[in-house]
Amino acid sequence: MDNHVAANVFGTLGAVLWSLQLLPQIWKNWRRHNSESLSAAFFLSWAMAGVPLGVYNISNNFNIALQVQPNILIFLSLWTWSQCKYYGNKWSLKKLVPLAIVIGAVLGGAETGLVFALRVAFRKGHKWPSTLMAILSAVLLAAGVLRHYIDMFRTRSDAGLSLKFALLDASGDVASILSVIFQPSLDILGLVIYGTDAENEESLEVDGPSDSMNYQ
Repeated sequence: MDNHVAANVFGTLGAVLWSLQLLPQIWKNWRRHNSESLSAAFFLSWAMAGVPLGVYNISNNFNIALQVQPNILIFLSLWTWSQCKYYGNKWSLKKLVPLAIVIGAVLGGAETGLVFALRVAFRKGHKWPSTLMAILSAVLLAAGVLRHYIDMFRTRSDAGLSLKFALLDASGDVASILSVIFQPSLDILGLVIYGTDAENEESLEVDGPSDSMNYQ
């Protein structure tokens, strides 16, 4: 469904919502000075998922908003991961900050390199690397949520998760799905990626041990 204006509007809306999605979680962690029941692996997996997602969106010439969006995910996910390590694992800032910078640089470098690699592959008529990026992104997004479920049931608590984070993320996914739909050509794999994340967030909103919930 080719509608350039609609694609850009929904893409921008999705990027804005994804820009905001983790801020309630970051704020909650900072205000409480803990990352209770949150898995650092959850957010590290999401940061890693931003790499293949960014590569896929850029190499397939999605609108600018959708190209920027995964990098916002990487940044905010690393920020939240850092909070989990600082509050939960009691890492010192001297240890945490350099490591976070290195991880961010590695992820950024990997994304840049893979974008150029996929463009070369496209020129040679190879489409499978793009498919691989889509699958890898969906798997990493789902793996992050799965790890959260494991920790949630292990601790019997989901009190550290911000409901506003889950709602903003799901809303951003819906807007992104609409943006993909309005692209010049319908991209099924793009729909799968954002649909997978939206389904994951919906499950976070409705599932989990109810006796210890303390969403904010």
